[in-house]
Amino acid sequence: MSDATIRTPLTELVGVRHPVVQTGMGWVAGPRLVSAAADAGALGILASATMTTERLRSAVREVKCRTDAPFGVNLRADATDAAERVRIIVDEGVKVASFALAPTRELIARLKDAGVVVIPSVGARRHAEKVAAWGADAVVVQGAEGGGHTGSVTTTVLLPQVVDAVDIPVIAAGGFRDGRGLVAALAFGAAGIAMGTRFLLTSDSPVPDVVKARYLAATVQDVTVTTKVDGLPHRMLRTELVDALERSGRAASLLRAVRHAAAFRRESGMGWARMVRDGLAMKHGKELSWSQVLLAANTPMMLRASMVEGLTEAGVMAAGQVAGLIDDLPSCAELVDSVMAEAHATLRSLPPTG
Repeated sequence: MSDATIRTPLTELVGVRHPVVQTGMGWVAGPRLVSAAADAGALGILASATMTTERLRSAVREVKCRTDAPFGVNLRADATDAAERVRIIVDEGVKVASFALAPTRELIARLKDAGVVVIPSVGARRHAEKVAAWGADAVVVQGAEGGGHTGSVTTTVLLPQVVDAVDIPVIAAGGFRDGRGLVAALAFGAAGIAMGTRFLLTSDSPVPDVVKARYLAATVQDVTVTTKVDGLPHRMLRTELVDALERSGRAASLLRAVRHAAAFRRESGMGWARMVRDGLAMKHGKELSWSQVLLAANTPMMLRASMVEGLTEAGVMAAGQVAGLIDDLPSCAELVDSVMAEAHATLRSLPPTG
């Protein structure tokens, strides 16, 4: 456990030792990874979008059995059962609620009234300004380098915009893997960094070894952005499957989406009516076609094929661009220790001022 600490508004807000966040990755950020990250002094985030509400409650309790350190739960703000998941977070005494999409003013207020720290993730300055005005305690800002659904503005351009626009702690995401990145984010005015791919590639991650090997073999050029999985820009490893998806026509894509929707219905316990309501929620306020809404069913099941079943050629592997720079599988404790040690070494090596 590293004694090299850096206190920031993030560490003060959530009570962690280090200004590092392990992001909530579907099928990956379960109790094992979250508790290991929390014990290492980072803020571990449990991914709930691919869990039933019953599994979410049991997963929260499992994390609490594994560690006494603070941790959080990531939610889909547009899910029709978001209120029920919020109730679980409150009932179980979870420290932090994070959101992949901007939560409503009402959800933020309910969580804050219960003493839960609210940290939404955003990809644009205007979204950060909105959730800050609604009472969010901090915000994660992900630049285009980040894995999974992503925007087009790089972290180094987006981050200072948001830091200048809001007066709450800003956590930088997209392109981070080491202590040098942490120092750079702090220099931009961030209160810490959030890492997904780097925590996915640890010995504490539940991802099958064959999938981890595929990530470790990737170069920067092997990480691409496609809209063929669910109709939205999605950063992932380029594979033969991704190339095939890029070549597939609309009819084949929709047929595949229907099959995956049926599979996700069985996996999640959702009824068709609930899935339709979630699709309507996703479409509301966004310029999405109905085919894109249907294609969204691809994401959880194609991620599951790789992240759970280890089928690298049957699933997709979300990846930040930093995947091409990672070549080892440390434990979460070793990772966080190395990030903090390198951050301090970097700070000492900076030219003197004056």
